[in-house]
Amino acid sequence: MTADRPASTSPPVLTFIVPAYNMAQHLPTCLDSLLSREGDDLEVIVVDDGSTDATAQVVKSYQARHPHTVRLISQTNKGHGGAVNTGLAAARGSYIKVVDADDWVDPTSLSLVLDQLRNQSRRSNPVDMMVTNYVYEKEGRKHKRVINFRSVMDPGRVLDWNHLRRFGLAQYMIMHALILRTEVLRQAHTRLPEHTYYVDFIYSYQPLPWVHTLLYLDTDFYRYHTGRQGQSVQTSIMIARVSQLLLVNGLMADSTPEPGTVPRGLYRYMIHYLSINCVVTSVFLILSRKPSNYRNKDMLWRRLEHRSPVIASDVRSTLLCRMINMPGRPGRLAIRLGYKAAEAAMGFN
Repeated sequence: MTADRPASTSPPVLTFIVPAYNMAQHLPTCLDSLLSREGDDLEVIVVDDGSTDATAQVVKSYQARHPHTVRLISQTNKGHGGAVNTGLAAARGSYIKVVDADDWVDPTSLSLVLDQLRNQSRRSNPVDMMVTNYVYEKEGRKHKRVINFRSVMDPGRVLDWNHLRRFGLAQYMIMHALILRTEVLRQAHTRLPEHTYYVDFIYSYQPLPWVHTLLYLDTDFYRYHTGRQGQSVQTSIMIARVSQLLLVNGLMADSTPEPGTVPRGLYRYMIHYLSINCVVTSVFLILSRKPSNYRNKDMLWRRLEHRSPVIASDVRSTLLCRMINMPGRPGRLAIRLGYKAAEAAMGFN
């Protein structure tokens, strides 16, 4: 692994981590947005994850123009999770935001975000996590679907988990909605599996017990580029990679705290989030039409029961999970409904 690093200045308030594998075509849009409000308190780390195209050359051209902001780290291919791990280890900012190389951020929202983070960084007890809206920028679609959290949390004030209202059936905070304090991620020993897809589930789940305070900024910050051919969230690709979903589900289950060990609001949210992942995984195991994956679906639930009977019972009691585990014709109907919920939750539609 090699890193090109400029002379250090004062620690930045925000580090953007950009995992990039063969993303030379998309990186300019991404980097232009991240640098639209450049300042001494902003850091952009691009992790070139063994690209075979001009990804590194593109980043070096930006580094030449922004030597105190842009850093390039080149490594052998480790997958999205391995690239995020490298960025986490190298980050100097007080807060961290992961931005995929084919996505971008809104420049006006970036100004609002930076102002809030600067304010928090000056405090003796800065907020642990900021939540923002994100927008599905689907190719070929004029109407952009905005995901906000107004129904769940009050914007502009510091909250704890017990302040949060109940999330909707398929509503949860994906990685694109989150900005996490660097110290939280390091205290949580957040490390994603290498060469594994769908690790964003883990990133937005495993550190949560170390998050004590949240701040919701009601602005359409993150722009999630969907609809590209070959993206990992396409239905056919998710069916082909369902074993990866199963692996991620197990890691999420292992990260789930027992009730009573964390605030009630946090436990309720984590059960809600885990239940969505269990449904998503179960649906794609069934959609594969492979008997071995039908057995894997049963194994998923047995494994959760073995991990914690209490957590398993709480997950099974959620509406989506009751639907996904119904037998016979009602069960098949439930699977179709569950798939629609999964589409909504993950932005396939």
